[in-house]
Amino acid sequence: MTGQLNEIGGRLKALREIMDISVEKIAKDLNVTPDEYLGYEKGDKDFSFSFLYNAANILGVDVVDIISGESPKLTMCALVRNGGGYDITRREAYDYKHLAFTFAKKKAEPFMVTVQPANEKPTLHSHEGQEFNYMVEGRMRFFMGELSYDLETGDSIYFNSSVPHAMSALDNKSAKFLAIVMQEGVK
Repeated sequence: MTGQLNEIGGRLKALREIMDISVEKIAKDLNVTPDEYLGYEKGDKDFSFSFLYNAANILGVDVVDIISGESPKLTMCALVRNGGGYDITRREAYDYKHLAFTFAKKKAEPFMVTVQPANEKPTLHSHEGQEFNYMVEGRMRFFMGELSYDLETGDSIYFNSSVPHAMSALDNKSAKFLAIVMQEGVK
């Protein structure tokens, strides 16, 4: 797999050990088997953003701590210029740019997400909290549980992100949307 997966897996392992959480406990909390979880720590298994988001919540860190290894430091503002952001590319279908990666103690995680077209229905994932997605360009199918919605530029959807969800671009073109993920209970 990629070097990024190995690095993220190493950070997951280090944080879990620092927090003195057993593999069995974190695997149960993440709703995966211990062997699956160890595959993530070893960098052998690719993961969804939902997995990282949930792991960050369990480990008490910012998701950027796990992805980049650098803790956010700013508390007044974080400026990201056009086309900027922290790149998170793990799977073929999704490209994330974290738009507040330098801001500490965020109440929300903003991402610019580019989704590629797919022939099959994507795997649905879930995480705690709520999410707001605003279509910036293109068209995509948004899957939520058994439902699906076709979204186009200017459309938005706000939803309970604990319900399994995924996206797929339509018309054989990529689609881009702003995703704002909000954690439950953050003050």
